[in-house]
Amino acid sequence: MQHITLGDLNVSRIGLGAMGMSHGYTGSGTDEAESIRTIHRALDLGVTFLDTAEVYGPYTNEVLVGQALKGRREEVVLATKFGFLSHTGRPSGQLDSSPASIRTAVEGSLNRLSTDYIDLYYQHRVDPQVPIEETIGALAELITEGKIRQIGLSEAGPETIRRAHAVHPVAAVQTEYSLWTRDPEARVLPVLRELNIGLVPYSPLGHGFLTGKIRSTAEFDDTDWRKDNPRFTGENFQRNLRVADEVQTVADQAGATPAQVALAWLLAQGDDIAPIPGTKRVVRVEENTAADAVKLTRGQIEQLNNLTPASGNTHDEAGMRLLER
Repeated sequence: MQHITLGDLNVSRIGLGAMGMSHGYTGSGTDEAESIRTIHRALDLGVTFLDTAEVYGPYTNEVLVGQALKGRREEVVLATKFGFLSHTGRPSGQLDSSPASIRTAVEGSLNRLSTDYIDLYYQHRVDPQVPIEETIGALAELITEGKIRQIGLSEAGPETIRRAHAVHPVAAVQTEYSLWTRDPEARVLPVLRELNIGLVPYSPLGHGFLTGKIRSTAEFDDTDWRKDNPRFTGENFQRNLRVADEVQTVADQAGATPAQVALAWLLAQGDDIAPIPGTKRVVRVEENTAADAVKLTRGQIEQLNNLTPASGNTHDEAGMRLLER
């Protein structure tokens, strides 16, 4: 597995997102033993970058990751996130990146992850009630205390990134980026490259859509957030099947799977990008990590650059308001 750097962190250029093991998707939380095997298999295959968050579950995903890493903590650059949950009494559903809430959040994450430090600590979404300078200042104190090593932001906009980085270097920004979600290319990615900040794409497989295996939403249960996602509903879903088919065409040419092609395309966008495809199955982590060896031709990359644009927003209206702030 090839590696890149995010700030001072050396990470495998394909990581593992753990959210779906406990949260958000059909079948989440139903087979912790398989999820732990998946994490162990990822480590065996050279994955050194693992991503979770306190809100996944909530809390249960961090506990699961902590269990899986017993005896193997030093093999991993461990990332988690704060800010969706308030620890200062704000009403449920309100973001909270106040210094007081961060203090409580980090102690909880350290305990659940069974570790005494977090390698990369992200603000999960920008809190409009707290100046980013205050949030980053609190995180810088945690670095001084040895509780975290690097600071990250998730779904932050260019101006927020600049202001945050002026207080303390930001190692990475996490955002949705894939063949069917290319929004960061316009505003965020140029700023990251100017400031030498790494990009960590989440949902690099389009929440599973780009694998070509989702041809209907009938099997989604009521816990699956995709059930009401604009890209997975109504006419948008039918239109987006064309996108999956176009990726399949390139995969056939490349002798790879659609998932591997989608990841290989991301990796070809630069050596400052480390996607974190999520899965809860060993077979999928084996497939995803093998994308590290897939080399697309210039013509194949051009085909993928010109895919039919996806129909529908990536989130519902409330979710969209939290992006690039």
